[in-house]
Amino acid sequence: MNLGKERRLRRIFREDRKTVIVPMDHGISIGPVTGLINMQETMNNLSMGGVDAVIIHKGIAKNVDVKRMGLIIHLSASTELCPDPNWKVQMTSVKQAIKMGADGVSIHINIGASNECNMLVDMGKIADECEDFGMPLLAMMYPRGPNIKNSHDVDLVKHIARLGAELGADVVKTNYTGSLETFREVVKGCPVPVVIAGGSKAKTDEALLKMVLESIQAGGVGVSIGRNVFQDQKTTLMVKALSAIVHNNSTIEDALRILGEGR
Repeated sequence: MNLGKERRLRRIFREDRKTVIVPMDHGISIGPVTGLINMQETMNNLSMGGVDAVIIHKGIAKNVDVKRMGLIIHLSASTELCPDPNWKVQMTSVKQAIKMGADGVSIHINIGASNECNMLVDMGKIADECEDFGMPLLAMMYPRGPNIKNSHDVDLVKHIARLGAELGADVVKTNYTGSLETFREVVKGCPVPVVIAGGSKAKTDEALLKMVLESIQAGGVGVSIGRNVFQDQKTTLMVKALSAIVHNNSTIEDALRILGEGR
């Protein structure tokens, strides 16, 4: 692997080659929702929890102290107000991310969307630039579009995870498929590390932690979970609970005990 990529990836992944990432690119898509109003306060809470890396847009990166966390600059976006919110367009460049001291960049691709081809073209170009500059690329690969009936279907998810790897991603983020057995198929078919998305707010903490544990047992290398962390009343404790499972092989019961502190 490119030496620059290796060095930067060490600031996103721990020595166990696993990671807990919190994406906070939602300010463009849905605005300043709970947890994304005072960004510095949220960053402080994440840092105290021991998060490994955050995903933010360039404007936020200019105005907050990211402290000791890995910094991933998100390159693509759309708002929920546009006619086709599934069409993610490139908003900044790999060069700009390098100037800001980023340890990686991320892009969002919706497979099955009406403008899928445009997003894939962007990804191909960005992946080439990342190779040129030694910049790790995390690809958020989701099945989303008019013909997608189940965005957690294993055949769909393992296809798009593989697609992300085929086009040059160093890390693929995608949906959990609902069981350890099916997610193992996703990991097996993807030659680069896979992390799971958190999706919309989970019904219970136990359900979220179970999903995380099973994904790790299936061969996943961590999580990239946003709303279930930054919108949690105890953000710091949630990061600690996730890290316990991802990095320390803790049980769901152990992680729930961490969340019980102060609740």
